[in-house]
Amino acid sequence: MARNCPKKAVHFGAGNIGRGFVACFLHNSGYEVVFADVNEATVSKLNTQKSYRVIEVGADGTSESIITNYRAINSRTHEADLVREIATADLVTCSVGPHILKFIAPAIAKGIDARPTELTPVAVIACENAIGATDTLAEFIKAPENTRPERLADLDKRARFANSAIDRIVPAQDPDAGLDVRLEKFYEWVVESTPFADHSPPHIEGVRWVENLQPFIERKLYTVNTGHATAAYHGYVRRKSTVYDALQDREIQEEVRKALSHTAELITQKHGIPAEEQQAYVDKIVRRISNPHLEDAVERVGRAPLRKLSRKERFIGPAAELAEQGKDCSALMDAAEMAFRFQNVEGDDESFKLAEIMEKNEPEEVVKQVCGLQPHEKLFPQVVDVVRRVQSESDAHSD
Repeated sequence: MARNCPKKAVHFGAGNIGRGFVACFLHNSGYEVVFADVNEATVSKLNTQKSYRVIEVGADGTSESIITNYRAINSRTHEADLVREIATADLVTCSVGPHILKFIAPAIAKGIDARPTELTPVAVIACENAIGATDTLAEFIKAPENTRPERLADLDKRARFANSAIDRIVPAQDPDAGLDVRLEKFYEWVVESTPFADHSPPHIEGVRWVENLQPFIERKLYTVNTGHATAAYHGYVRRKSTVYDALQDREIQEEVRKALSHTAELITQKHGIPAEEQQAYVDKIVRRISNPHLEDAVERVGRAPLRKLSRKERFIGPAAELAEQGKDCSALMDAAEMAFRFQNVEGDDESFKLAEIMEKNEPEEVVKQVCGLQPHEKLFPQVVDVVRRVQSESDAHSD
């Protein structure tokens, strides 16, 4: 049975996505939002400032929402308080980045374990740019060090885990914006409904519930994220300052459209999406990432190249499937090459790590380590060629 009191959601990650996208939806759906974050300055600001603005910008103008009814907990210093909140929450969401999921799992596991049996199972939904992010989080939660094995048998009576796909462009914010968040008007938040087959899913205004999430996740990741990153990496190599600037360059826009033609072929064939529908989606995405009101530095969009070059991500994921079918993925390889050139970029640790890996390893080992590809896969030699080319040019410049 459900609690007879106001709805409560615990959201990990009080950054721009958390405050501007997820918490905005939850607020509009009647939830009290409890933010969990390790940034004490942000936590303190959320606890002293009782409202903030979410500013939506688009071709048709600007609109604002006022967000209220929230609190914040420092998840590093006040875990016991956080666990108590999770134990009685209706919903747990997160937007922390895929690599941080393992760090938030212990507190969520403790909260689920302490949950009263008479409550409806808490819905856990990860809102990350990664395929199966909630499954990944659930694996960490269910690990023996976080949940005792004997508690796994009836875990579904205390928690349900649902994957989701989110799509909204949130650019870098004005440094003086405080808690306010500026983002695009377009949004999509799709969540799988199957974990809630025996009872209603949580009410979240604006969410689309579907039985099969994979087409939505791959369409979004392989169109929005592939397109955005392709523009950023080509723009970075050609010394463009923003994604908007990059897409004003006809050659870069052509690179983006060619890469998205590759992913469109995979998406339409794999998921049965009509070609004209996917083309319309591609056209809309190119318009969105070209929005002059959402200018975003190529260095910010390109950050974390190791993650973006990994096996299930925006370049290697679709290219590997296309290569296995003997289909063209050359523009995805061109974009991946630009990503491999994204090295030693100030403020991005992964770009320095990428440079170190490229310097110390043979091309084959780089591809295994960075991209997670194996020699038997058809894409492997193509990526090896890319890495060898980048390494040889780097060696030539250092001579």
